[in-house]
Amino acid sequence: MTFEVTKDSHLTERGDCIIGVGASKAIRDLSDELKRLARSPEAILTIQMEAEGLREVSVGHGHSNLVFLHRTDIVARKSRYVCARTIMIGADKAAIDLSREFVKRLRDSKTKLEMKFTVEL
Repeated sequence: MTFEVTKDSHLTERGDCIIGVGASKAIRDLSDELKRLARSPEAILTIQMEAEGLREVSVGHGHSNLVFLHRTDIVARKSRYVCARTIMIGADKAAIDLSREFVKRLRDSKTKLEMKFTVEL
């Protein structure tokens, strides 16, 4: 029901929704403007992800209870659950929905995942 990136350098087998480790930013490090806009219930958030020339896009919604406080993680959720790690709810994709070729490339520790976050009201 989610996909996640983390600053942590490793993951456990339970971390089947984690698509990136060793991230340069956590949710608390995102811009104040993005956070302000994403707190609007009318906000539409888009996450563009690129890895080795392959691209995935996920679209979801903001929420007034988003707090952006977590020190290591960013999580996009299909559900409406909100916590300190949540960037968006009602996402149209979870880790399981990403193309198998995209996931295969992410499994290579040399692959760099780039993510771009945009918010529209």
